[in-house]
Amino acid sequence: MFDLERGLPAKPGVGYKPQHFTDIIDAPGQVGWLEVHAENYMGLGGRPLAQLHALSERFPISVHGVGLSIGSEGRLDPEHLSRLKKLVDWLEPASFSEHLAWSTHDSAFFNDLLPLPYTDGTLAKVVEHVQQVQDLLKRPMLLENPSSYLKFEESTWQETDFLAEVAKRSGCGLLLDVNNVFISATNLDYSPQSYIDAYPTDLVGEVHLGGHDEDKDEFGAPLLIDSHGREVADPVWTLMDYTFEQMGPRPLLIEWDTDVPEWSVLSAELDRAATALDKAQKVRV
Repeated sequence: MFDLERGLPAKPGVGYKPQHFTDIIDAPGQVGWLEVHAENYMGLGGRPLAQLHALSERFPISVHGVGLSIGSEGRLDPEHLSRLKKLVDWLEPASFSEHLAWSTHDSAFFNDLLPLPYTDGTLAKVVEHVQQVQDLLKRPMLLENPSSYLKFEESTWQETDFLAEVAKRSGCGLLLDVNNVFISATNLDYSPQSYIDAYPTDLVGEVHLGGHDEDKDEFGAPLLIDSHGREVADPVWTLMDYTFEQMGPRPLLIEWDTDVPEWSVLSAELDRAATALDKAQKVRV
């Protein structure tokens, strides 16, 4: 069962990139913890694992999966699960998380996190897969809300209710990606604040922020793309402040996965995250 008191500290974290190893070791600044993508560390030995081990001796580590395909109709890949278990057993991270999405079908792997219809059948399959992962790793996992670009006509659950029910049935926690909330609300034309109001924030063990790109759809309406390739937009920071007002401070990650900048740019984003957490803490006192 998910326990909010365990896991990562309510401090700023950053998605680790190897080019920043020396910067983080020498001048970590506001870094309170680090996130790594599981699939980047499933090899045997070498510099990546050596550097990760060195970082784990100084910082709590969150392992974030991107390839389990939790929402797939088929079974989870046993070889992928085996490699994930070896990594988690070796590293003993403070947290493990994955996405409410699918990326595989039969033997095909799609290089994207694809959305799901929110139906009773999907719910049962997601719960089954989450429980399988938790039983294997012997720990509760966190499940992340997706960024959405379309609605499924067959959906019978609201996303917030769907996530709450998955957590209730499986015992998992939730990872709240505030940038994803803002993207989905813009693309599907609803209030992001209303989404946060309906979200089961008592189950949130980790919060993510990232950058997005702006485009327009074929009708000229705004279309936001979850790119993780730039600074967090000001409206997302505003939504983050609103979220913390509702639930208090939580571990807050800055994600930047494409067009990765110099460490000084990421460090500035971490400073802003630290300010948001400090403000949330003062409000709660």
